[in-house]
Amino acid sequence: MKIMELQLIQKKIFEIRGCRVMLDFHLAELYQVETRALKQAVKRNIDRFPSDFMFELTKNEWNEVITNCDNLPETVKYSPALPFAFLEQGVAMLSSVLRSKMAIQVNIAIMRAFVLMRQMIIGYDELRKRIEELEISTDAQFSEIYQALTELLSDKQLEEKPRPRIGYLRYGEENG
Repeated sequence: MKIMELQLIQKKIFEIRGCRVMLDFHLAELYQVETRALKQAVKRNIDRFPSDFMFELTKNEWNEVITNCDNLPETVKYSPALPFAFLEQGVAMLSSVLRSKMAIQVNIAIMRAFVLMRQMIIGYDELRKRIEELEISTDAQFSEIYQALTELLSDKQLEEKPRPRIGYLRYGEENG
């Protein structure tokens, strides 16, 4: 699988309801079938697609997707039908519903894209943890430096106080 193909697929993965999903029209495009045919196949096998595998977008969710995504096809934007959103497991289940060699190849590519995205997220989490650890250690170091500077300044202030002279006083001189 080429990196360009994975990147193309990743651009078609959205976050809706806190889940990473692909929309039916993008999947139909990848599988090289009509969206209508994909939806019919899903409806004929609806038992295979529980709500944690696939859901239909609400009108508000669809409007939000349209607003945030400027690269959606015009025919899709104005369609009266609300799209189905497929989670990773739902996309995997599509290969059993759409029984073609193309569906199998596309499914494998999509699964790789989801896996790659998970790996990237894990990498970001590790990077975030390292940054937090660095912030904590530098905060401690700066705290020690600040404390040392405070002590040095207080010592300097003690040095600047007038001290009594040591030695003999001449007639008419006062000590202090």
